[in-house]
Parts: sequence; C-alpha cells; structure tokens
Amino acid sequence: MKTQSTTLKSLALWSVILSLTLALLPTTLAQSPQEPNKDQSEPKQNNRTIPETILSEPPPPPVETPQNDKDSIPTFKLNTNLVTFNITVTDPYGRYVTGLSKDHFEVFDDKVPQKIEFFNDDDAPTSVGIIFDVSGSMKGRLTRSFEALNKFCDTSHQLDEYFLVTFNNNAKLAHDFTGDSRNIMGSLSLVDPKGQTALYDAAYIGVEKVRTGRHTRKALLLISDGQDNNSRYSLKELRQLLKESDVQLYAIGITNVFSGRDLDIEGQVILEELTRLTGGRAFFPNNDAELTEVITRIGLELRHQYSIGYEPTNTKTDKRWHKIQVKIKAPKGMPSLSIRTREGYFSQMSSETK
Repeated sequence: MKTQSTTLKSLALWSVILSLTLALLPTTLAQSPQEPNKDQSEPKQNNRTIPETILSEPPPPPVETPQNDKDSIPTFKLNTNLVTFNITVTDPYGRYVTGLSKDHFEVFDDKVPQKIEFFNDDDAPTSVGIIFDVSGSMKGRLTRSFEALNKFCDTSHQLDEYFLVTFNNNAKLAHDFTGDSRNIMGSLSLVDPKGQTALYDAAYIGVEKVRTGRHTRKALLLISDGQDNNSRYSLKELRQLLKESDVQLYAIGITNVFSGRDLDIEGQVILEELTRLTGGRAFFPNNDAELTEVITRIGLELRHQYSIGYEPTNTKTDKRWHKIQVKIKAPKGMPSLSIRTREGYFSQMSSETK
C-alpha cells in the first residue's frame, strides 16, 4: 500500500508540472522571431505611434537629385554670328538725322539682303578711349589739344567712361577707366612733349583696352599729327586689328594740311584710312574755332547713332572678310540722306554655352 501511495503522489506532482508548462507555452510563442515585438516594430513620430493605415500606404517617389551642378543648369545656344554696328545718318547740311525706324534701312552682306534682328536709336553711353600724342612733334600744339579734349568731354553722355593712353617713344595706359573726365585732364596736366612717336602701338593698346569697357558702344578718340616712327606694330597689323574689332575710331589731326610737307600729308592719309575703316571720321581743323567745332561734332555724333544687328544668312564659318552695305529709304519729303558705317567684318565661329 505504501508503494502505491508513493506512485500516486509522483503522478500528481508531474501533473502539476505539465499544467504549468502548458500555461506558459502561448507566451513563449508570442515572443518568437516570426512575430517581432510590437514596441520594436512600430515606427514613432514625436513619441506618438503612427496608425497602421498610414504605414500601409505606399511611400512617395524619391526626389531625384542631380549628380552635379552642371546637370541642373539648362543649356542655351549663344549665337555669336549676330553682326552689330553703328550708323551715322546726316542730311545734305551735315546735320544728324534721328527718328528713323528699322524699316528705313536695308542691310546687305556681300550684296545679299539681310533681315534686321536688332535696332536701337537710344542716346546710349559709350566706353571711350583717349589716345593722346605727347611726342616732340606735338610741341606748340598741346594747348589746342587740351582744349579740344576738354570740349569733347563736355559734350559727351553723362554716363560715358574714359581711359587715357599717351605715347611718345613708347605707348602706355596713363589712366584706367573712370567716369570723371577731370581725372583724364589731370593726368595730362604735367605732360612735357618729347621723344619719338609710337602711334600704331598706342592705337593697338587702345583697341584692346576699350574692348573691356562696360558699355556696348565703344569708341576711340585719337589726337595726333598722324606720324609714326617708333612703333613695334605696323600699320598693316593695326589695320587688321581694327577690322576685327567693333570699335569706332575718330581722329583729330593736329597738322597743317596746307603746309605741303610730306609728313603732314602722309599723316592725314593714314588717319583718314583708319577712321573710315571703322565707320568713324578724321578731322583736320586749321584754327581754334574749327577745332572747337569738330570736337563738339564728334561728341554729338556718338550720341546720335543707330545701332543695327543681323544674323548673316551665309552661316559658313570661313573667318573671311564680309563687306557691309547699308541703304536708306528716306521718308517722303526728306532730302537725300548720307550714311557712314564700318566697311565690314570678319566672320566668327558660332558656339554653345551653358
């Protein structure tokens, strides 16, 4: 009987152990790896649990970020084939004619008609380079030259900018761009004329410098007797540079054209050739009254010009010289009008820019 009682006690103990084991089994399965802990799987925002309905929605498409800045900038074509130039229109009395429209002009490129794409007749400011001869040949002429330059600045646009190149044995930039013409006059106040004449070098420096001006219109005013005897650049090289540059050259020849001297005659011919090439003009005043008149005329001319631009129909980039011809259809009731502009241009390569 004792053995039977012991066996029953053992069975009862195992029964209790089995019941406890079965009671703990669901909790163990709930924490199995197949179903992650809820506290660890639910993302939170601002310490608040995000509803399951939001988590079930598909995420928004990712925003594409360009790999570099270059890919994010649109590409534009920059048409460098646009040819622009200035035109001076005068009546039979030499007076400047304003108020015309682009319909009054016809443009030809190597005799081929062109469509005017750009037209402007505003009184726009100009970047002006003053090229002043301080060589020995200008002795006795400097006072007249100072007065001429001062008068020119008085008649210029109030927003014009100036720089000064002086030359005798050598050419140099005597004063950089300034909006105050008094700075230019101050740089010339202590000039002592001496030495030889490097006119071509000075004009070459002037062309290169005026290209960096901030205004679209660019001009050079050369005050000299037109003689050159000390330049490294030749007349041919200067002529070629002027052909390639959209710069108008004006000259005041401080010479005596009636002297009969070969140097005076040669200087006049050179100045006339260079200015005509650019659409500018050379003047040779004989006295103070004429000097005042012509310098005022140059200042006014720069303020009463038409700017015209066109894209050549011949897009062949052969970099050759193109002849420009402009015809004017005068309005009814007006007399015959005269035109002065640059003779032509060298074609350039078109390009793309970002």
